[in-house]
Amino acid sequence: MTAVVTVSRRIAASAERLFDAWLDPKSLAVWMRRDGSAPSGAVADRRVGGAFAITMNDPGGSFVHAGNYTVIDRPHRLEFTWRSIATHQLDSLVRVTFTPDGDATVVEVRHERLPDAEAVERHTEGWTEIIDRYARTLAGNGDAHAAR
Repeated sequence: MTAVVTVSRRIAASAERLFDAWLDPKSLAVWMRRDGSAPSGAVADRRVGGAFAITMNDPGGSFVHAGNYTVIDRPHRLEFTWRSIATHQLDSLVRVTFTPDGDATVVEVRHERLPDAEAVERHTEGWTEIIDRYARTLAGNGDAHAAR
């Protein structure tokens, strides 16, 4: 089985600002944070073919989300592979699109090639939380690189 998760939010910010914040490791370290976990060692090579890695430290241990950027089309879309425990260390595909909508932007995350129902459930919950924190983080500060 391969499956897809799609999550979207309308965020009151420009596509350029949202796109840049998505790729900024310091900003990412703020909005990727979950209750009881903290990202560390966020690294992002912002080139097509470049890699990223985010180490998440949870009470139960540490794990890494990693991947490579396959498309970087500022400020319209990003595509990257995604490898984590939740995808059984298989390379799934994530597409993030930034669509202007008046004075805001619709950010859509589409995660494809998920291996099973458990991964779909975990990533639906995870991406929903991430996009909500991303929106709250950027709404709370006028600087695209708020975490600097």
